[in-house]
Amino acid sequence: MTPLLHYDAVEACYGHAQILHGTSFSVDKGASVAILGRNGVGKTTVVNTLFGIARLTGGTIRLAGKPLTRPRPYSAARAGVSVVIQGRGILQNLTVRENLLLGAATRRRGPWNLQRVYELYPVLQERADAPGTALSGGQQQMLALGRGLMANPDLLVLDEPSEGLAPVIVDELAVVLNRLRAEGTTILLIEQNLSLVERVAEDFFVLSKGRIVDQGKIAATGRAELQKHIAI
Repeated sequence: MTPLLHYDAVEACYGHAQILHGTSFSVDKGASVAILGRNGVGKTTVVNTLFGIARLTGGTIRLAGKPLTRPRPYSAARAGVSVVIQGRGILQNLTVRENLLLGAATRRRGPWNLQRVYELYPVLQERADAPGTALSGGQQQMLALGRGLMANPDLLVLDEPSEGLAPVIVDELAVVLNRLRAEGTTILLIEQNLSLVERVAEDFFVLSKGRIVDQGKIAATGRAELQKHIAI
């Protein structure tokens, strides 16, 4: 089966600073995969290279078997990739509704629209006319995820989605992500919260100094073994 996302010996940099050094991994359609690693090893750069924020200088990125020769935010989005970025990226001069509608800019067809996002998170409908940045941290994460779903993605990428969230909100996030996967959305989770990783991901890759150094099944790997890959 052709992977939905495949990194083959990918090298990437910001300016003259090379961050990824031959990174290779695959995400199959319908899978839920986590990328683990300490701070500063290049995890966010994996995402940024896919969207053209970091410069691809070597190797190949393929989406559904097709090479992404010049990654750009719009080319990845049009190909069915949506990202919930670290820090959420809520635009302060836009309302909740307007932030959500940004996610639909690609006009991809699918089940997600404003009404369905409101059904998932009723508080977003209640506060639809409020500035997006007026929401609590947990509500802003709901907004960021809802905006990502508005793109009707085949692949949903989440970069440290639990950052700054209370445990009860992380629990709710795990329930939603498992529901999305059950409905057919492929998930790539970049995360250091092992509680969330263990509940959502089936497979993992470990990134260190821009290279994949380990991989395996979450269920077959002990918590202590996973912890050593993210401990400072």
